[in-house]
Amino acid sequence: MRKGSPKKRYILPDPKFNNSVVTKFVNNMMKNGKKNKSFQIFYDALDIVGEKIKEEDKTPLEIWQKALENVTPAVEVKSRRIGGATFQVPIEVRPDRKMAICMKNLILYARKRKGKAMSQRLAEEIIAAYKEEGGAFKRKEEIHRMADANKAFAHFKSRS
Repeated sequence: MRKGSPKKRYILPDPKFNNSVVTKFVNNMMKNGKKNKSFQIFYDALDIVGEKIKEEDKTPLEIWQKALENVTPAVEVKSRRIGGATFQVPIEVRPDRKMAICMKNLILYARKRKGKAMSQRLAEEIIAAYKEEGGAFKRKEEIHRMADANKAFAHFKSRS
């Protein structure tokens, strides 16, 4: 881009919880511009989470936030080509990218679950992530393992 970076867009908070992170999650989950349907799926999923995890003194929203925190990667690997060879270089993840990765992984693995309605699958994936299990949490662990295995190439970090 010639004229610098574009202006940062600020996302409006959602109507129920007044939380902009919820809106970002719903925007990631949305297909074909059906935002109301995405909000309904998300709120139904939180209701299911609230029913299934009653012994906790936390609200479903807090459980969802903890689940997101549990699937957020701290490091990732990027391919760098140095002298004809390609190395997987571990780098720290920027905070905005961390949120994007964890949301997309949670939604992806909820969609991959078998059968049932999307709200049910999302609720199951949230509960699994909250308990530090499930597909999204395994993905985070896999990313961390790859970064740990390639720690020797950390000195190849990009100059920018």
